Amino acid sequence: MKYQFKTILCAAALLVSSDLALACTRVVYLGDNQTVMTARSMDWKSDVQTNLWILPNKVKRTGMAGPNSIEWTSKYGSVVATGYDISTTDGVNEKGLAANLLWLVESQYPNKAQATKPPLSISLWAQYVLDNFATVDEAVTALEKEPFTLVVAAIPGETRLATLHLSISDASGDSAIIEYINGKQVIHHSRHYQVMTNSPIFEQQLALNTYWQQIGGTVMLPGTNRAADRFARASFYTHAIPKNASSKETLASVFSVIRNASVPFGLNTPEEPNISSTRWRTVVDHKNRQYFFESAVSPNVFWVDLKDINFNNGQTLKLDLGPNQENIYSAKANKFFKKTVPFKFLGVPN
Repeated sequence: MKYQFKTILCAAALLVSSDLALACTRVVYLGDNQTVMTARSMDWKSDVQTNLWILPNKVKRTGMAGPNSIEWTSKYGSVVATGYDISTTDGVNEKGLAANLLWLVESQYPNKAQATKPPLSISLWAQYVLDNFATVDEAVTALEKEPFTLVVAAIPGETRLATLHLSISDASGDSAIIEYINGKQVIHHSRHYQVMTNSPIFEQQLALNTYWQQIGGTVMLPGTNRAADRFARASFYTHAIPKNASSKETLASVFSVIRNASVPFGLNTPEEPNISSTRWRTVVDHKNRQYFFESAVSPNVFWVDLKDINFNNGQTLKLDLGPNQENIYSAKANKFFKKTVPFKFLGVPN
């Protein structure tokens, strides 16, 4: 009881101190009949210049972090959402493995100068996983061996470095969160890890969730835009929505959860002038192999059907979403992708 009380007090303190200005939420829904859906919101203070891309398999890549960068050839094709068309921030591969990058200000990465493993630019972190693995378990097994040293670069137009953590989920419902804390890789791997937001680190997010579970979501839920509050709401609603509905109804429920954890577009308060707005949301339907996209400034949800994509033809295709992702598509959008040259991942200076 004493330990439990201390945990609650610590969680309450973290709840107050969570960073308001940096936001994103990721949720994994586990339903009956092997239904698994992964949803995420992308929250940023300005247009992140996202477009959707279809990337084929059998593509040779380098870690873009110097002459000794890690190299690989992609085993699997993927559909991804980019940030500034220099990084994969979200996506799913042809085997149903999803990857999501979210902000984590507490991230501290290894010292590149002292590292013995080949470097990998953080812009390729999610893509490396999508390219190489079919399941969460397979990815975790490989990442535990630390095949690379993750190296960070500055965000376009800013001086601060990208500080991110990575979540992955697959068609079985398995899930993992990978963070770098005090220069060391930390992997949380469990089917039960269905929700992730930003600060604090994931271990402390779990403590916060324990705190709110004892209160009960039908009694009270925190309503602010803080990462800890969004975690509590997303966790409660993910478990509260129906588990045996049709695919259409389940998709509606999952979108409702991620919208509930979103930040109103254009929100600006005097005490937090740089707060992030939700720019877009995605949902991966792992069972039906569909990737849904919703822009905050568009009235339509559209999707990409991975079953109708030939990932073996070597073609890179792009769906231009326009400024603030305001180009309007509806229903299945496969036919609107255009063949183009691949985008270039952001490299890290030597």
